Amino acid sequence: MRNSKQKEIILRALDEHRIHPTAEELYQYIHKENSDIGVATVYRNLNKFAEKGIIRKIIGLDGSSHFDSCLEPHCHFICSCCGKIYDIPMTYISRNLIAKAEEYTDCRITSMDMTFRGFCRECEEKHSSNFIYDEKETEMLLTASIS
Repeated sequence: MRNSKQKEIILRALDEHRIHPTAEELYQYIHKENSDIGVATVYRNLNKFAEKGIIRKIIGLDGSSHFDSCLEPHCHFICSCCGKIYDIPMTYISRNLIAKAEEYTDCRITSMDMTFRGFCRECEEKHSSNFIYDEKETEMLLTASIS
């Protein structure tokens, strides 16, 4: 990929905007100071960066694509209520887990994605009366629609 000022701006903004934004969210962030970069340019470059392994593409609960500039091994937490994505630095688990998975499958594993789901502190505090614990599913469920 050729370097360009726009690509540098997009990568720098993604690195500064560590909440795993969608292309649209990142465009809104970039557009505040760089109005000459179009939304299509942001979408196109983020997808190219992800294809080349320069950044990570994460599929959110609603199917939307989010982008992550951190390539270090880590897990993610996605809030089932607001959809925010958080990094979880858990590399010590991934080595052991990969070794066990390779042993179990008799396959060579070259990468791993692990995502935890639940409710972030803000959503849990805001909507705590709407949550119940379903022992059968062993996860928190939202019993009322939240807007």
